[in-house]
Amino acid sequence: MLSLAILVDKIIDIYTWIVIASAIMSWLVAFGVVNTRNQFIRMVVDFLYRVTEPALRPIRRIMPNLGGVDISPVILLLLLFFLRSLLAEYVFANLLR
Repeated sequence: MLSLAILVDKIIDIYTWIVIASAIMSWLVAFGVVNTRNQFIRMVVDFLYRVTEPALRPIRRIMPNLGGVDISPVILLLLLFFLRSLLAEYVFANLLR
């Protein structure tokens, strides 16, 4: 059971970094720092969008419109940190039995 918990923890950790990379890449695209006509950059942006958008879309639907500020990645990161903490509590509670 501990191996499964470690695997889930690592998956959450990797997804956390993907969400961070997606937010940074969206800023770079919005400010014109990277050229989206470059095929490699377009592939990276598309990959990050496809991986993070299913988790961000429901959060965006719930959140009120804040003008041009999108805080849905922050909310998603908080949820991921909460899941990791919950998983750690579950594992430690079962180890102490």
